[in-house]
Amino acid sequence: MNISVVIPLLNEEESLLELHDWIAKVMQSNRFLYEIIFIDDGSTDTSWNIISTLSTKNPNVKGIRFLKNFGKSQALHAGFKKSKGDVIITMDADLQDNPEEIPELYNLIIKDGFDLISGWKKKRYDNKLTKNLPSKLFNWAARKTSGVQLNDFNCGLKAYKNDVIKHIDVNGEMHRYIPVLAKNAGFIKIGEKIVLHQARKYGETKFGAERFVNGFLDLITIWFLSRFGKRPMHLFGALGIIMLIIGFIFTTYLGIDKLFFNPYGRLITDRPQFFIALTTMLLGTQFFIAGFLGELILRTKKDTKRYLVNEELNF
Repeated sequence: MNISVVIPLLNEEESLLELHDWIAKVMQSNRFLYEIIFIDDGSTDTSWNIISTLSTKNPNVKGIRFLKNFGKSQALHAGFKKSKGDVIITMDADLQDNPEEIPELYNLIIKDGFDLISGWKKKRYDNKLTKNLPSKLFNWAARKTSGVQLNDFNCGLKAYKNDVIKHIDVNGEMHRYIPVLAKNAGFIKIGEKIVLHQARKYGETKFGAERFVNGFLDLITIWFLSRFGKRPMHLFGALGIIMLIIGFIFTTYLGIDKLFFNPYGRLITDRPQFFIALTTMLLGTQFFIAGFLGELILRTKKDTKRYLVNEELNF
């Protein structure tokens, strides 16, 4: 199979039929062997009924339905797990991503040998103050933190070599950072393609301003996991040593001063250096404990289900 198109969605009943017809037209005109995997992330409208109807008319349409809304990352994880194509294309269901980009994305993976191609919506039709400006700040921070030089981390239109999506684990809200996860897994040939961004045709966006706050928090998380996820003691132990050294220096200073230079001065417990020494040594001990607990968790953790599937179609 040439291409798997993975489409997570939530309450997109107006756009699904048009999106399906558009993708099918592109696939047929290029003679691709394909599958379209819709992941219904707990929709409360008629989205699943539409997917069911499409799957009966087109055997290339497959569906996964979650019991409730588990989030875009979990939906992508479920779609990736079922994908069989040599190239996996992800796109949003709101018609803002253009299926006409698929053939060129496919060629960049197959012919040019890229592991991952990320779309770049250079010209956007979103609100400049509430979406475009925060997005630019977010992408700048992501580039500086991750070292992956992309202009648009959050673009839903991406293409992956099959090996990439089978070797990365998309969890939490890490869908924004799949290129970073791929890089950390050893897939370093990551490219970018300017893609057409279309104004939203139906409904309203499902993401509010809080996604940028969550995005920055996730960025800190992925930075920590990429550097210390398999060795938490290296971070917490280093911080603990620094705190203990500071505490030891102040303690030594207080002891020498009291014994040799100012034996009849005020009590050690009345001096601010005593509390600095006490606080830093306690912090150092706590950092060490955090590092030990992190190492224990790593060695005892078990995989748990992150989402529950209600129905599947055509698998």
